[in-house]
Amino acid sequence: MKRRRFIGLGALAGVAAGTAPSLAAKKPLEKSKTEKRYQQGQSPWPICLDTATIRPASLRKKVQIAAKAGFDAIEPWDKELAEFEKEGGNLKDLGKEIKDLGMFVPSVIGLWNALPPTEVAFEESLKDTRNRMRMAADIQSQHIQTIPNTVGENYDQKYVSQRYRELIDIGINEFGINPALVFVKFFPLKTLGQAVGVALDANHPKAMVIPDTFHMHISEGGFEGLKFLNGDLIAIFQFADAPASPDITALGDKHRVYPGDGILPLPEILKTLKSTGYKKCISLELYNPEYWKQDLQEVANTGLRKTMEVIHKAEV
Repeated sequence: MKRRRFIGLGALAGVAAGTAPSLAAKKPLEKSKTEKRYQQGQSPWPICLDTATIRPASLRKKVQIAAKAGFDAIEPWDKELAEFEKEGGNLKDLGKEIKDLGMFVPSVIGLWNALPPTEVAFEESLKDTRNRMRMAADIQSQHIQTIPNTVGENYDQKYVSQRYRELIDIGINEFGINPALVFVKFFPLKTLGQAVGVALDANHPKAMVIPDTFHMHISEGGFEGLKFLNGDLIAIFQFADAPASPDITALGDKHRVYPGDGILPLPEILKTLKSTGYKKCISLELYNPEYWKQDLQEVANTGLRKTMEVIHKAEV
């Protein structure tokens, strides 16, 4: 038995203990024989761990935790990569270590300040942007998140799209990495619809967006628009649930909870996602400080188990 399969089976069997029935005991769903599936056939998507979910650990420890839990992939942050190098680590070696553990890197978070509102500021930002792309490429990441934190209020969509197009070309041509656009309620570019608009206006065959169930909810952009997308437009799908309280207007990233522990219609969202033809990662992204106080291996184990429970409910 290959090491990766052994780790995955052992981890899921362990974290599923006490549930009725155990996910580990379920037979793979009957699906098309040509469809590649993950998590012992239970998921049409590889499952990724955003490292913010277990933030207090070191980057190398996070990699080990994710592998032991049985994740297919890991999604680190640029600050972690920079700190790893500062402490003498080699990112290319880390990328090999991730691969040897049976995982891959679908995305890195991210390109901060990469879309400032003037051409002069954009040119000045490229040094840091290129360095972040280089770090992400060193660990063999497929994508890097382009974060619209500095686009400015009442941003010019045409201008932002042009700059995003330039970032795609730089990423692909210089580093072999595909920048994808995120949206965040707390930034001027807040909703999936706004991100899709920028991506479409970039008029680039590799323009992509990164939906996030939590920000789709708190931005009040909703989930209905997802059905209109082609799955090829999506680079990675960030996954979390939201609690019933506090009120939606007061919710912040610290309120993210395990899939299935909140009020979001996650099974229906996944059914819609599957209908788009999306085939890349579902990435568990939790910034909950209460989880950071707990045993981080157990947090990762629980996160994977609960993600798989939602996927099973979706019957995808």
